[in-house]
Amino acid sequence: MTTADLPPARLRVTDLAYTYPGRIPTHALAGVSLDVHDNEFVAIVGPVGCGKTTLLRLVAGFLRPTAGTVLHDGRPVTGPHPERGYVFQEEAIFPWMTVRENLEFGLLARGTPPPVRLAKVRELLALIELEGYPDAYPKELSSGMSKMVEVARVLATDPSVLLLDEPFGSLDAQTRARMQDELHRLWEARRTTVLMVTHDVEEAIHLADRIVVLSPRPGRIKADVKVDLPRPRALEVRLSPAFAEIKRTVWALLGLTG
Repeated sequence: MTTADLPPARLRVTDLAYTYPGRIPTHALAGVSLDVHDNEFVAIVGPVGCGKTTLLRLVAGFLRPTAGTVLHDGRPVTGPHPERGYVFQEEAIFPWMTVRENLEFGLLARGTPPPVRLAKVRELLALIELEGYPDAYPKELSSGMSKMVEVARVLATDPSVLLLDEPFGSLDAQTRARMQDELHRLWEARRTTVLMVTHDVEEAIHLADRIVVLSPRPGRIKADVKVDLPRPRALEVRLSPAFAEIKRTVWALLGLTG
């Protein structure tokens, strides 16, 4: 499929730049242009300090660009909006609320009627396989379960774009691998457009359709690598020569060896 055959971009970033002000300004991004299409899963990788999270926050509307534009469905991004759901690296579910109350939070803010809220919560609990935990508090959940509740809470309001900032960065290796599989399953079920920041190259290959590699600060797009691997990406895919070749390519772009 050529670029001309793709549907209109759900997200369009054009000549984006951002500088953090200060006594010594920090130039985080420069000249970044990127299209993310409907139902795509795009991962962003790059060295520490290259502007990965800054880019995500500009797309979310938490920051205003120093230069350039961000469009969501053809409309300028001027601030946060429920259509762009954001999952932070840090735990962000409310510890004083039960799982059900956390999942209802955005729906209550929208004034969703109780029967619709109940049906949505049941759907989400089934989706994240936590049907037995609606009245549990976050302290009663594992770290992986808490993270999936956070993802589901964002999905509750049906955003057209899901923005993930190192969502599994704080988890141990085994839990992280399990949560990657869970996120992949959720994405297959919902097909929400996803833009994810990660420092884990294998995670990016396992989950994404494309991997955008940023250069050192100020971040620019160094490469856009297509992940042409079959889905679902079971263990045999992760151990395949094709997976290893993509990993070598991305590592080389990052200046890594081995």
